[in-house]
Amino acid sequence: MKSLASAIQWINEFAGRGVAWITSALVLLICYDVAMRYLFRYTKIWIVELEWHLFALIFLLGMGYTFLHDRHVRVDVFYARYSPKGKAWVNLIGGLVFLIPLCIVVLSSAFEFTLRSFQWNEASADPGGLPYRWIIKGSLFIGFILLLLQAIAHMLNSLLIILGREPAPIPSSQTEKA
Repeated sequence: MKSLASAIQWINEFAGRGVAWITSALVLLICYDVAMRYLFRYTKIWIVELEWHLFALIFLLGMGYTFLHDRHVRVDVFYARYSPKGKAWVNLIGGLVFLIPLCIVVLSSAFEFTLRSFQWNEASADPGGLPYRWIIKGSLFIGFILLLLQAIAHMLNSLLIILGREPAPIPSSQTEKA
């Protein structure tokens, strides 16, 4: 269990570090777009579309990484007072009852959504927009695969805690050191 959880956590750590580079690219692209728009009154539709595509990639591909490093939104009113075993039970049951089913529903819909877009060779409806819209739609599927995998790793770690064993260590992140 521990080695499987470690492998999944490494995958999400790797994805999160990749998302950091996408974030840097988005910042540069927005700076370029703003400078061109306000200094030269010039912009292109594909640049604006690329901005929201990159933002979507950051959000979707970063979900598993965010969950891995416990940076997701949670209401800690009761959870913060629980013992480590109590928290592990909440995480295990919450994952089984809520997170895993949600991921499965989204994945089944996202697969069909992406497949149809690929079959139609969907592109932007705007003149000068980006082609291959299925790529960004496919990131929805990949993002929820990463989240599902991280949910499994989180539940395995919770089970290890419940059994009185040491959970898999979380890979170190460069952002935590800063």
